[in-house]
Amino acid sequence: MRLRAIHRALLVFVAASAGACTTSHMTPAMIAYGSNQPTIAPPPTDPDQPGFVRPGQPFSCVPYARQASGIGLVGDAYTWWDQAEGRYAREAMPRSGTLLVLVNYAGPKRAHLAYVTRIVSSREIRIDHANWLNDGNIYLNSPVIDVSAANDWTEVRVWNNRDGHMGIKTYNVRGFITPFQIAALPPFS
Repeated sequence: MRLRAIHRALLVFVAASAGACTTSHMTPAMIAYGSNQPTIAPPPTDPDQPGFVRPGQPFSCVPYARQASGIGLVGDAYTWWDQAEGRYAREAMPRSGTLLVLVNYAGPKRAHLAYVTRIVSSREIRIDHANWLNDGNIYLNSPVIDVSAANDWTEVRVWNNRDGHMGIKTYNVRGFITPFQIAALPPFS
């Protein structure tokens, strides 16, 4: 947690320095993703607020998830859960650093990947993800709440960063892919 605070403080310092040399305000997220276009994002002084960035090139969820997590899978998001079997640990509950896999949100061959940045409570996490509203934007610090009856993370609602409210639609969760390769895990004793 302290390392995350130091990292954010450094990004804020760099953003402030860059802002002094240019006419446009550069947020840490804009610097990280190489965009100097206008953005609607959380102010650098309040990194806990949800926001989004319009990158120079539109992002889809797959390359963003791969870059954020370090998980070396390729192909459509709906194939990632099956591809991860035997290669990466898959879990039913969220952990920071895992990928949330949403399935069947727009048909059987449609899925979405989101990087879990932190656990807020047993029923809320924060995610960073791309192209949620099919616009190529990168969404930062988006709240996701577990609305499943059994509190088992099989159904969630996702924050709409652009409109500033919790979405009303419920999405099915396949699970969470960890960045830990199966071969690298120690054997059970």
